Amino acid sequence: MMKTLLLALAMLSLSSCAARGPLGSFRVLPKSPEYLLRSPDRAETPFHDVLRHYNGFEPARNSVDLRPLMELRVENAYYKEGMPKRGLNGYLGTEVAQYRVEPKGGLRLLSVRSMKQRPQDQAPVQKLIRTAQRHHRYYRFYFEILFRRNGEVHGSVLLGAESREDLNRLAAQLTAEPDSVCGNKSVHCTVFPEACSVSLEMEIVVNGVPRSVIWGSLLKSVAVQSRHVDLSRLYDGRLSPVVIDSSDPKALDLPLLPGDRIRWN
Repeated sequence: MMKTLLLALAMLSLSSCAARGPLGSFRVLPKSPEYLLRSPDRAETPFHDVLRHYNGFEPARNSVDLRPLMELRVENAYYKEGMPKRGLNGYLGTEVAQYRVEPKGGLRLLSVRSMKQRPQDQAPVQKLIRTAQRHHRYYRFYFEILFRRNGEVHGSVLLGAESREDLNRLAAQLTAEPDSVCGNKSVHCTVFPEACSVSLEMEIVVNGVPRSVIWGSLLKSVAVQSRHVDLSRLYDGRLSPVVIDSSDPKALDLPLLPGDRIRWN
């Protein structure tokens, strides 16, 4: 009876491993007119569609969904008290805050670069995203939204929610009536000042060192004049190798994704 039970448990363990299966490889395919990335499930994606397949990003689109290990670099300009917050007249300098989307949700403040003698009437850069806004599960960033309160005001927006359904609902409201979603006490919306520049970045690892690069960066931007490149990419929660001919310049046009690990020499 005991042997039968042990055998059954062993078979269950093996079947569990088999169900998940061995992790395959990505492969860069030198096709014409455009190179393709074949994923472990054999799906083939043109290089220009890699980012769109990842999170729906399209260059002409006004918004992008933030995924784990994507980052926001928030740089806010400061002016003398009472001066208009634009142009060079009264300009004093900037502060920078770097945030990363965590794997289990939420925004983690990575670093802050503050300025000396910041004007008292202007909030420090790390306060532009309120604490309550940093604990959502899903985020969407808008490059520009037009608000009509107190005249026409343009600003980039960070939208957060606990579910994709809620995020999509808030997004529909934001498109139709921005002021109804982004009120002063909203816990789902951050409107960045017009004097604030927000850029999308992502965390990768290059030769063992974590590094932030601009969203949309290509492999060739970090593997400069390399003779050999090893690339691993997250797939189904694990790192999978990317088979690539590093001697082919066109192969190095592959867009990078958050969590990529690159070794080059």
